[in-house]
Amino acid sequence: MSVAIITCAITGSIHTPSMSPHLPYTADQIAEQSIAAAQAGAAILHLHARDPANGRPSADVDHWRAFLPRIKAGTDAVINMTTGGSAVMSLDDRLAAPLMAAPEMCSLNMGSMNFALYPMAARKGEWRFDWEKPFLENSDDLVFKNTPRDITRILTDLGQARGARFEFECYDVSHLHMLRHFMDRGLVEGPVFLQFVFGVLGGMGADADNLRHMKHMADKLLGGDYMFSVLAAGRHQMPMAQTAAEMGGHVRVGLEDNLSLAKGQLARSNAELVDKVRGLVEQTGRHPATPAEARAMLALKGAGKTAI
Repeated sequence: MSVAIITCAITGSIHTPSMSPHLPYTADQIAEQSIAAAQAGAAILHLHARDPANGRPSADVDHWRAFLPRIKAGTDAVINMTTGGSAVMSLDDRLAAPLMAAPEMCSLNMGSMNFALYPMAARKGEWRFDWEKPFLENSDDLVFKNTPRDITRILTDLGQARGARFEFECYDVSHLHMLRHFMDRGLVEGPVFLQFVFGVLGGMGADADNLRHMKHMADKLLGGDYMFSVLAAGRHQMPMAQTAAEMGGHVRVGLEDNLSLAKGQLARSNAELVDKVRGLVEQTGRHPATPAEARAMLALKGAGKTAI
């Protein structure tokens, strides 16, 4: 029986606290939901930090330190730290915590792109914090900067110098070509773990044909030494995850990307989303990878070699 790696994205820079009372943003909430998601079957925990005073996406190392050791002590799941942070952060800010913690894995966005969240600002209701609605509205003029120079720095400072491996986030087929470029330069070695991202305005639409095309192009450009996972935003999360699992891929779910368990029903936790996708994976005749299996598949250095 084959395995499927489940990644859970606990909190992030897209959804705001007002959109769901269940989105974690304090250290206690992030740690508790991370451990529960791992217990539900997530082998990898994809993490961002938040300012507990106002819910803002944060690059503050102290905010990271408030929950990272607790997660490591509470679960053997792989800790995967973002290098994307928020599109309004500088690269120095985005890298401060990963450089400090030297985790087993980091995410790495493979190209600059429009990152348009402004349709979410039309949501009716009260906003918990005064930054939330302007943050979303202003994303109609937002470019998420990930230049070749930025990518080179991340691969060098986190990969070569600290032994991290990467969740290569690919929002478009051009990002696969960029990854091939860095493989040709000798900065990326297999096994490569791709995260195909669908449903963000500015990237690929959440369409199974787009997934099949990305898989075809990955086969063509990268050969056989890669694994792919699928992340889809909002209501597309579970249907695209099921398609990925049926195609032999891996899956990512979590409140960073989607707040709902079903139409009109908010997920009460990240663990609920993990439990649901676990069921989809098992229906395909596969089983969720354990953290040990994921480490072996991805050739990770091990939790004992981090600074968390």
